Amino acid sequence: MNKGKLIVFSAPSGSGKTTIVKHLLGREDLNLEFSISAASRAPRGEEVNGKDYYFISTEEFKKHIKNEDFIEWEEVYRDNFYGTLKSEVERIWALGKNVIFDIDVAGGLRIKNKFPEQTLAVFVKPPSIDELKIRLKKRSTESDDKINMRIAKASVELATAPQFDKIIKNYDLDVAKEDAYQLVKSFVK
Repeated sequence: MNKGKLIVFSAPSGSGKTTIVKHLLGREDLNLEFSISAASRAPRGEEVNGKDYYFISTEEFKKHIKNEDFIEWEEVYRDNFYGTLKSEVERIWALGKNVIFDIDVAGGLRIKNKFPEQTLAVFVKPPSIDELKIRLKKRSTESDDKINMRIAKASVELATAPQFDKIIKNYDLDVAKEDAYQLVKSFVK
């Protein structure tokens, strides 16, 4: 596995990384394809299997771990696994495209460590923890307990920002999108 470029976007939930990644996918000059992660959780809201995630059972996920089918994986919460299948990255590279990830902090750093020369790892920093909480509540997709778990995790994730190649501060979404575009454009050229 040593063909194309890998662009990782990581951040605490609610930081805007998904919005930024979707913006970049719309820029044809970047030649990007989204890496769909596998997840052992049920779909939320309008999520679609094979588009947003590959939704698989916990048992199936554990079987893939045993078979070493993942580039990276993590048990984010108890029995709640996320990971990147090797076959997904190979599929994208076979299309002649660069892979873009919208991935948690630990997974992003694992990809960066595994493919240091091929990877641009970008951390999207939110304005504040309070703003994160507001954004997560506005989503109306999770219970208060889940939101509180995400907020507690966000503090730990924010401490990892210096380990990434670049940090984009998302205080103004339009500015953050343009910063991300310029970073990725110079990396893939």
